[in-house]
Amino acid sequence: MKPENRHRLSLGGVLQGTLSGLPRGDAGVKHTLHVMRSLVRQFKKNLPLRELALSIVQPLPGKAWSREVAALQRWVQTNIRYVKDIRGVETVHAPDKLLLIRQGDCDDQAVLLAAMLETLGHPSRFVAVGFSPFAYSHVLTETKIGDKWVALETINPWAPGRKPPGIIKQMIVHN
Repeated sequence: MKPENRHRLSLGGVLQGTLSGLPRGDAGVKHTLHVMRSLVRQFKKNLPLRELALSIVQPLPGKAWSREVAALQRWVQTNIRYVKDIRGVETVHAPDKLLLIRQGDCDDQAVLLAAMLETLGHPSRFVAVGFSPFAYSHVLTETKIGDKWVALETINPWAPGRKPPGIIKQMIVHN
């Protein structure tokens, strides 16, 4: 997740244009997280996305919240192939577009997972992380189970609760 002066953003499943003059550094990352939040807020009301999420958790017993979260995370991990963004351009795909192409980077996968969680009533937030004090380079979704926020990594086959090692800084945006 590298902030650039020009960002291509996917809104409504189609690359909708380029935003110019975005701030560099933390302000650019914050802007990207807010775009991601807007997509989640839009797509949490998307009935086909809710139907997909329901089909994923259907075999589970009712009120098995931790198992629902784990099932949704595992589905994204195994069904969406990780690919990098266009070199030098930050892209964010809407969930419907990502489900068509089945490939995206960490922010694309985080948006899809957060939207699916929200369709089932699970709160979500994004956590941008940096492994140096100078830059953010990854984003993941967290959801609240009980009174604890649980990390949901999608680009590695990790169980809920595991964050990448070596995080030096983070920025959080609630959906």
